[in-house]
Amino acid sequence: MSFALPSMAADTSHVVVSYNKVVTDPSKGVNAYSRWTRFPGNEVPIRKIMLYVKFGCPDSMRCADWDYSDRIVLKQRAGSSRTALNYTIAQMLTPYGGAFSKGWHFQWQVDLTDLSLILRDSVEIEYIHSGYEENKDRGWKIQLDFAFIKGPAVAQPLAFHPVYNAAFQYGSASAPIEKELSPYRFRPTAKSTTARLYVLQTGHGMDSLGCGEFCKRYREIWWNNKLVRKTNIWKECGDNPLYPQAGTWPFDRANWCPGYLNQPEITDQPLLTNQENVVDLQMEPYQTSDRNVIENIFAYLVEYGSPVSATDASLEEVIVPSTTDIYRRQNPACSNPVIVIKNNGAAPLTSCQIRYGTKGFPTQVYKWKGDLAFNQTAQVTLPGTINFTSGLNAFTVSLELPNGRKDGYPADNKQLSYFESVPVHEGRMVIQFKTNNRPADNSYSIKNALGEIVFERALGTLQKDSIYNDTVRLQPGCYRFEVQDTAHNGLEFWYAVKAGRGLCRILNTKGQALQHFDSDFGSQVNYAFMVSSDSTQWSKPVSEVSVGLFPTMTKGKVVLDYFSNEPQDPLVQIVADGGDNAVIEEHQYHQLKAASFQYDLSYRPPQRYYLKVFVKDKLVFNKRIRVVARMPE
Repeated sequence: MSFALPSMAADTSHVVVSYNKVVTDPSKGVNAYSRWTRFPGNEVPIRKIMLYVKFGCPDSMRCADWDYSDRIVLKQRAGSSRTALNYTIAQMLTPYGGAFSKGWHFQWQVDLTDLSLILRDSVEIEYIHSGYEENKDRGWKIQLDFAFIKGPAVAQPLAFHPVYNAAFQYGSASAPIEKELSPYRFRPTAKSTTARLYVLQTGHGMDSLGCGEFCKRYREIWWNNKLVRKTNIWKECGDNPLYPQAGTWPFDRANWCPGYLNQPEITDQPLLTNQENVVDLQMEPYQTSDRNVIENIFAYLVEYGSPVSATDASLEEVIVPSTTDIYRRQNPACSNPVIVIKNNGAAPLTSCQIRYGTKGFPTQVYKWKGDLAFNQTAQVTLPGTINFTSGLNAFTVSLELPNGRKDGYPADNKQLSYFESVPVHEGRMVIQFKTNNRPADNSYSIKNALGEIVFERALGTLQKDSIYNDTVRLQPGCYRFEVQDTAHNGLEFWYAVKAGRGLCRILNTKGQALQHFDSDFGSQVNYAFMVSSDSTQWSKPVSEVSVGLFPTMTKGKVVLDYFSNEPQDPLVQIVADGGDNAVIEEHQYHQLKAASFQYDLSYRPPQRYYLKVFVKDKLVFNKRIRVVARMPE
């Protein structure tokens, strides 16, 4: 399983730790996988550290089912006497993988630069997988890639303090969490000027109010008896780039989503020199009798010296255009590149020049103005069209003249981002949109490169269980088709059976599909395309068939929707989950283009099944069905 990494500085070393089969231990609820590896030594200057976490299905198994909280731990460091550390350096929330097919993979990333003092030399890395699901036929294949970018530190890290590193019971009247989250006191080194608090936190368990996984609670950070930050421990999940998943993936949660690598919250504060400093995390007051309400809190404090340069900007990331997994919702695109810049200098960053463009085409220049303090970032949307040739392209971005001056470290001012071209269509097309039983949640539109709406079915104008075939005529240019769902559960969600299933596709004037959209999309669909008057540039109709199945939680009846541009001979199999995976029903169809079929599994015992569709002996659809004795209200 290889990595697809963004373009980095030439002087980058990669340390890869692989786990070919990660499964649960149901007898304990946790299963630890350890590997010794070697990171750069203390003599190597490190500019930046990125961790890339890639998941796939094991070679001999299918992907695992449940959304478990996993940890990546720096367990110990080698030496004359091995130093036990047990530092959680990253937290991974596994996806609902029951519908992922062989060959599926996805990669997440997190910046670990603030942990550079401990990510050194020979160390033991432990991947801790939690959960109780079956471990004989399902699991994960996981690779961790630690990317060390060499170069002078932005500011010298001088001391590292573990502050909190545990799962804390939340809401107990007899043992309040504040007793465990006691204030952390320390005296900084003589050269330290700033302290950075690095916090990973998620809520788990569920009492009568849904706490801690499904309730919003705030956390405060107090610094030397002053409130400096207040955060809602909450994350919206309907826009998760990894979709659809098999379970309740769109449900918002306490600072995490299924299929998510937790991102740290960073808080910088000036230090009181030559005296004690105090940092204190305080949770919103809350009481519950449920002992399983848990807050996972992993917090570290890093002392830094003054920034090395007065003026130093860096290009952190190219979000659009990109092939990076976590930016799938925004890509591919044909206009308005999006980048992230950062101020690494002591002086506020108030301006810089940004030069950008696709290789082989003229570059554009944008003059950015703002006000970024040290270590702050800004997401910048750049104007203009993204040029491309058919297939894979390379997009370059560089920062110039921060604050009108020479950059203190220009090596991190430029990036190369590879991206796929958008499809090209003729100016006349048909939007085929079938609503479900809750159309008040939905709207759809087409916008041009300036963000102006050129066609729209606005929120509140759609009727339930209705089919719309909207013929639109567009001038040559760049466009984006958008579907919005204010309930964040798409046109289909297995848990919302009464809402029914809708669908959406774009057709040409011959009725052939140019693009199918998965109905289980959560919050939104974004589809960028170009319109050209040159028919030789038009993208061909899609060759893939479109298959939908609903409901997937049922007392027995399910409906299969099938659509193909060309007549096919699909084979449908319904397979019992577990044991010998016996095929309990098989249906062969001939010369099929578009149809709906109903199957009734009420004669079968309540359990899980899989419906598989094969075209030309290739598995094109695989979805789980839960036959239940009683449906949820």
